[in-house]
Amino acid sequence: MLARAMARAGHDMLLRADIVAPVPLHRSRLWRRRYNQAALIAAALRQSRDFTLLPDLLERTRRTPKLARLNQAERLRVMSAVVAVRSRYASRVRGARIVLVDDVLTTGATLGACASALRSAGAASIDVLVAARTAAPANEGWETPPFPGLYDEGAQAVTGGRD
Repeated sequence: MLARAMARAGHDMLLRADIVAPVPLHRSRLWRRRYNQAALIAAALRQSRDFTLLPDLLERTRRTPKLARLNQAERLRVMSAVVAVRSRYASRVRGARIVLVDDVLTTGATLGACASALRSAGAASIDVLVAARTAAPANEGWETPPFPGLYDEGAQAVTGGRD
């Protein structure tokens, strides 16, 4: 049901996408959890649309603390240079239109790190499809929209739910 709503909301971007990829977890967190929520959503999206899904396109190169209790500035610092494109996919990313899938958008630090890695690898465009967006706490001073460095000309972000 969630994936169907996201597929409807992101219909146009999914049609244009060369590659769809979930936001990665670090391998130790994936091992503990046994699943990546973003990867499960991306796989479910594929039931509604036909696209190339690369669940392991991106990797977290080092462990990070849980971001839940960090403010935006701390999240940006922690996520700096933490995500990389796996070398076996470098040629597929060059010139490709990428859609990143995640479950929850908070400050955009993780998505920004993913987008930075994809831009460095030569992606033509990067769009974001998320299931939900948290409300920014008024006392934290979070910027809106919370995509530091993510927006390039023509990029868009779509949430699967209602604003």
